[in-house]
Amino acid sequence: MRRLALLFLLLGAGCRPQPEAPPATLTTLPPPGYEVLDLSYAYDDSTIYWPTAEGFQLRIDHRGYTEAGYYYEANTFCTAEHGGTHIDAPVHFAEGKWSVDEIPLTQLMGPAVVIDVSEKALADRDYQIQVADFEAWEATHGPIPEGAIVLLRTGYGRFWPDRVRYMGTDARGPEAVAQLHFPGLHPDAARWLLENRRPKAVGIDTPSIDYGQSTRFETHQVLFAENVPAFENVAHLDRLPPRGALLIALPMKIRRGSGGPLRILALVPSEAS
Repeated sequence: MRRLALLFLLLGAGCRPQPEAPPATLTTLPPPGYEVLDLSYAYDDSTIYWPTAEGFQLRIDHRGYTEAGYYYEANTFCTAEHGGTHIDAPVHFAEGKWSVDEIPLTQLMGPAVVIDVSEKALADRDYQIQVADFEAWEATHGPIPEGAIVLLRTGYGRFWPDRVRYMGTDARGPEAVAQLHFPGLHPDAARWLLENRRPKAVGIDTPSIDYGQSTRFETHQVLFAENVPAFENVAHLDRLPPRGALLIALPMKIRRGSGGPLRILALVPSEAS
């Protein structure tokens, strides 16, 4: 009985309300020594989309003063999932993998590394980033950390929103896809990243993680089979250091979406910006 009484006593103590922990103190945001950079393009009638997709549409529902005397604006917008700065969810090319709303938030934030291949890519519109490019970067900056968000800088962001210079054509429709010329990530390099560095996500400053002349989108297939999403049309990668930035990438939460508009924030050490 004494043991039973002691057990009830301990259980009772465990059920008693505990003293509240002191509230967490939020520091100034961004943290001291960091600045915030926006790596997303705004959506408007100049936003670049895949040739088979319609462009961004904004319908003004009301803009002006109401009969009651107060100012009021409201719009309706329409957009394809894959245009502007956007995310490709794994389900885009891998059956049964994450849709946009299923991607864990922790998968969309973390340390960023920027692999600069702009010299090669600007000299060859059809350049595919190689394993050797990652090895050369690591020889200078150290290993790409596991769980990083790997950003690929081709230099093509300087051409936005000129469709011809950015993606090789301003033609529209299915026949225009064959005219696309811009750099991307080689499937073998994507496999190397997955097997050796296990990134959370991969981003690029072109319309697609596969190069423009791809017909099988193998890099998409390789990454998405492992539930690694891609960020496309990422802006202002020239403003990020090779390493040291922190990234937060939040997509529109579309249920069963294969992609969607993406707002990417980078916290960059002030001395590096």
